[in-house]
Amino acid sequence: MGKYIIQSHQRLQEWVAEEHGYFAAEGLDYEFQAKGLAQDSKQTSTVQSADAVPAEIRAGAFEDMSAGRACDVSSACHWAVNGVAAAGAGKMWGHAYTVTPAGIFAAPNSAYRTPQDLAGVPVAVGYHSGSHYATAQALEPFLERSQIELNFVGLPNDRARLLVRGEVEVANLFGAQYYLAEQLGYRKITDATFMVGFLVAPGADPEETKKYFQALRRAQTDIDLHAERYKKYWLRELPEDLAELVDVSRFGPGERIVFEPYTKEMYDTTQQWMDAHGLLDLGASSTATRYADVVLT
Repeated sequence: MGKYIIQSHQRLQEWVAEEHGYFAAEGLDYEFQAKGLAQDSKQTSTVQSADAVPAEIRAGAFEDMSAGRACDVSSACHWAVNGVAAAGAGKMWGHAYTVTPAGIFAAPNSAYRTPQDLAGVPVAVGYHSGSHYATAQALEPFLERSQIELNFVGLPNDRARLLVRGEVEVANLFGAQYYLAEQLGYRKITDATFMVGFLVAPGADPEETKKYFQALRRAQTDIDLHAERYKKYWLRELPEDLAELVDVSRFGPGERIVFEPYTKEMYDTTQQWMDAHGLLDLGASSTATRYADVVLT
C-alpha cells in the first residue's frame, strides 16, 4: 500500500497535525500533494466577462475534482463536492465538513457600501467554485437574480492580486485572501461564509482516511485553544508577492472543521439549490442519486 496523499485547502489544520506528529501517531503513512487548486494561479491580468470565459478559466473546483485529483483526500466548497460525488468521481466524507470565512470585498475608496449597491456590478469569482456559489447565495437576499453579475477571473490568489491592483472593483475572497483584504483595508460589503466538504478518492483506503480525520480533530483542538501559535502557517498558503503585503500573525484562524455529520437533509438541500439555480448540469441520472450512494456515512 502506498502513501496516503493529502491535498490541503488553504487552511492550518494539516500543518498543525504535521507539526505535532498527529498523522504519525495515528499510524498514517502520508505525504502532501505539492500544489493544489487553491494554491495555484490561472489568471493575473484582465477580467473575463461571464459570457466569454476562456477554457483555462472555465475549470474550477468542480472540473478539477471531476478530472480526478492526484490524492486520496481533498476539499472544495460543499456545493462542488456534493456535485462531484453525485456524478460518481469520488465520495463525500459524511462525518465532517468545514466552515470558511468569506466575504465580498471592494476597495476602500469605492462607491460600493451595501449589497444593494452591487446591482449589475461584476463580482470577481472562480468558476464552479466556492466563491461562485457563495456570491450567488450571499447576494440573493438583497438583489434579484438578474441583478447579480459574476465575472470569472481564476483562483483565489488571482482575485486577490486583481483587487489589490485595482483591476477589479469587487471580489469574493475566502481564507488567507480574506484576511489579506481585511488587513489592507478593503471594505467587506457583505459576508459570504460558506461550507467546505471533503472528497475521498475512489481508491482511498477507508481505515487510512479515518486516521487522517482523527489527526485533524486533534489539530482543530490545538487551533481552538492557541490559534496564535499556528498563524505562521498562512505563509505556506500565500505566494510571496501577496505574503509580503501583510503580517500573517494578525490573521484569524480561518477554516474551522466541524466534526458533525453532513446529513441527508444537507445533501438534498444543496442538490435542490444547485438545480434551482442552474449552477451545475449533472444530468438526470445524478439528480436522482441517493445520499447513501455518494456520501460516506
